[in-house]
Amino acid sequence: MVQERIESSLSQADIVRWAVVAALLVTGIAGFYYFADQALLYRVLGLVALFAAAAAVAVGSAHGQRFLGFMRESRGEVRKMVWATRAETLQTSLVVFAAVIVMALFLWLLDRLLSWGVSLLLG
Repeated sequence: MVQERIESSLSQADIVRWAVVAALLVTGIAGFYYFADQALLYRVLGLVALFAAAAAVAVGSAHGQRFLGFMRESRGEVRKMVWATRAETLQTSLVVFAAVIVMALFLWLLDRLLSWGVSLLLG
């Protein structure tokens, strides 16, 4: 039921918008390589401009509007999160660093032990 509404919401105008978006993206990428003899700065600026134009056209579609709504909701959820304090982050990082050092020493000792054992067996 929901899938049918989503598919039916793709109107003729949205199809045209997405065709324009695809054309802008392809034009930007093709132009970037077509003008290879130009300065890289100008080619990148042209590419960014066409990508921004494509994004502006895409936002006008129904899917683009839903995406913007999703981004707004996501931003609100991120603001609700409880982030670790600087002290907690530092303590956790030090514990991880110590665990890595201990494991490295353990694996090095195990490697030396096995190397010594193999050399004894092989003479």
